[in-house]
Amino acid sequence: MDPLHTSQFGLPESEAAAEARRLLDEWAGKPVRHHPTSFRDDTEPPAFGTTPPVRQEDHRIVPAWAAGIAVASVGVGAGVTGIGCGAWLVLQGLSSVTLTGVLMVVLPFAGMAMVAAAIGGAISKARAVVTKNVYEGPVTHHTRIHNNSTTRGAFVARSRNVIG
Repeated sequence: MDPLHTSQFGLPESEAAAEARRLLDEWAGKPVRHHPTSFRDDTEPPAFGTTPPVRQEDHRIVPAWAAGIAVASVGVGAGVTGIGCGAWLVLQGLSSVTLTGVLMVVLPFAGMAMVAAAIGGAISKARAVVTKNVYEGPVTHHTRIHNNSTTRGAFVARSRNVIG
């Protein structure tokens, strides 16, 4: 049996060719469905005036959540850029600081601090009570020490000292 000259169903070659011809003719007899991939409107637009609105279907390529994240990231980037510009301006100002400029800025605060310290010192001196204790006569001090020591226990010793 020659596998090149027999069909799958065991038909002779002439019958297989006739069946193939019948299937092709049947397929060719069906109408072809056309699926247009684009549309061109050949009507002329008006020369002047407003054009009527044309409905445009919403075919988004990007999901809504991804577009939201993209917009948020643009906003965050713009905010960070603003903060960076502000920091740059502050640092530019600080880089041009001189000793004279610092002293001129700090001098009023230092003067106010000195005045506040002087006023506080004057108030504390005025409020301070002057105590003068004068003792006349001999001063004696009596201390009696009685050492009575007892120790009990072998491993955990407890000592008791009585000073009286």
